[in-house]
Amino acid sequence: MTTVIHAENLTRRFGAFTAVDHVSFEVQAGEVVGYLGPNGSGKTTTIRMLLGLIRPSEGQAQVLGYDIRRDAERLRALCGYMSQKFSLYDELTVLENLTFYAGVYGVNKRKQIDEVLDLVGLIGQEKLRTSSLSSGWRQRLALAVALIHRPRLLFLDEPTSGVDPSARRAFWDLIYTLAEDGVTILVTTHYMDEAEYCGRVGIMRAGKLLAMDTPTALKTQALPGLAWDISAEPLLQALAVLEHAPGVLRAGLSGDHLRAITNRATDADALRAALVTQGIAAHTVRIDPAEPTLDDVFLVLAG
Repeated sequence: MTTVIHAENLTRRFGAFTAVDHVSFEVQAGEVVGYLGPNGSGKTTTIRMLLGLIRPSEGQAQVLGYDIRRDAERLRALCGYMSQKFSLYDELTVLENLTFYAGVYGVNKRKQIDEVLDLVGLIGQEKLRTSSLSSGWRQRLALAVALIHRPRLLFLDEPTSGVDPSARRAFWDLIYTLAEDGVTILVTTHYMDEAEYCGRVGIMRAGKLLAMDTPTALKTQALPGLAWDISAEPLLQALAVLEHAPGVLRAGLSGDHLRAITNRATDADALRAALVTQGIAAHTVRIDPAEPTLDDVFLVLAG
């Protein structure tokens, strides 16, 4: 397999603040890799370093075989970048925006523009003024801009933030289509469910890369125990009990019930006993094994 991104101890400081802290990882050709973490965890700064838009304070990286310090201009010509704030001109139409950016990349073939419009589902929308587009349509246009020069590597930074669930699902269908055509994709998100769509996922918090693996491997290997869904009354009292119960690594609210992660030696009987001995009525307690989620992995890894 061809290594498309190789990052080694990548670090970026802004004064006394460390935005990215000695991050190392690789991305292989054709992969869809998710970069998961809350806002401010260092995801965007990592992308901007990989694109050569900002210089790392420490560490190094090669992208598509180019050094991010020495060859930034050359590597950017081979990459597509869809930033959090879509760089679109509201006063221009869909076609005018795409034609403008095509010119920036030296693309002057109308056929290539039409192919991208078709790929992202904007055929028939060419004459619409960009300011009139919904969030979902603006998202598609921003993706078209990132794709107009047929990049080998695509960086998508929080691409579905602020769009409705159906638009998010449609956008991920587009990502799969691109991957099938051989495009390597690194996509940042703070939506845990979206990370499930990725071949591998890196989990970021406070500038550190806590883990990177397939979603399945993260849930079976990075999670240090078992997951449980627990109903009990009163709910908040039960939560307080579980937070201090032996064997419980983490407990929290999850909708109308509780979610607990325990070590592997703790079973349902032990959880039930911990609740009942602290005054929770036995007839209100229901404990079911649960499938681990990336939410569970993130919350345990992040402490």
